[in-house]
Amino acid sequence: MKRHLLPLLLLVGVAYLPAQQAQAQDKPVLNSAPPGPPPTPPRPVEPTPAPATQPATQPAPEPQPEVRPTPDAPSGLDFPNRKATKAGGAESRPATKKFIYTNVGLGFASNGGLNQFNVSAAPALGYRVTDKFAIGPGISYAYSSYSLSNSATNAGYVLNRQGDKSISSSSVGFKGFAQYIVYKEFFLHAEYEVTNAELIDYDGNNGYFKYKRTVTTPLAGIGYRSYLGEHAAVDIVGLYNFDSSFGSLYPGFVLRFSFLFDIGK
Repeated sequence: MKRHLLPLLLLVGVAYLPAQQAQAQDKPVLNSAPPGPPPTPPRPVEPTPAPATQPATQPAPEPQPEVRPTPDAPSGLDFPNRKATKAGGAESRPATKKFIYTNVGLGFASNGGLNQFNVSAAPALGYRVTDKFAIGPGISYAYSSYSLSNSATNAGYVLNRQGDKSISSSSVGFKGFAQYIVYKEFFLHAEYEVTNAELIDYDGNNGYFKYKRTVTTPLAGIGYRSYLGEHAAVDIVGLYNFDSSFGSLYPGFVLRFSFLFDIGK
């Protein structure tokens, strides 16, 4: 019986040993080791410097043209828009070949105690043969008024037996003109006019009287042109009448204001 009991106890002991080991592992184990040094604080992280911003590349300044005096700008400086204001001018190519050229004139003369006041208008059609030379035909109308000077009136003279204080006349004619630009806005002007005119004459018995006749008038002078843009201008023209006799339609010196308008292409 003892022989059989001993092996049985051994088997029970062997089976019980793993269970005891498992319970021993489930029990908490106390840390009996001495305390260690405090933990090292984390090293601060240095911020990464931002990359340096490269300055924007500035374009190199353009070289300024050298300022030099010229005949038109002695100081070397020119006015802004100078070329624009002179578009179509004497130093530029004209915008068109054709233009309308009309004028109004004023004149005054005194001859032998007789005063003559004159107003005229003459529209014409011009054609530019070259950039500086132009010609054209036109028509003319003139109004004249004749009266005695104060000295003649005070001396007892009268215009006629009818007792007129003044005598007026109207004349219509045809003309041709020519212009040549000599320097910038200055030009020469010449024209020849044939007019069916009303004139006055003097009779010793009856005084001054009005009559009709055909009058030829050669005029020439110089003018100045002021541009109003590319297609318009105003001229001031002084003309000398080479036939300033008593029967002439115009006085010896005529001042005209003319207007130019380009037409066509």
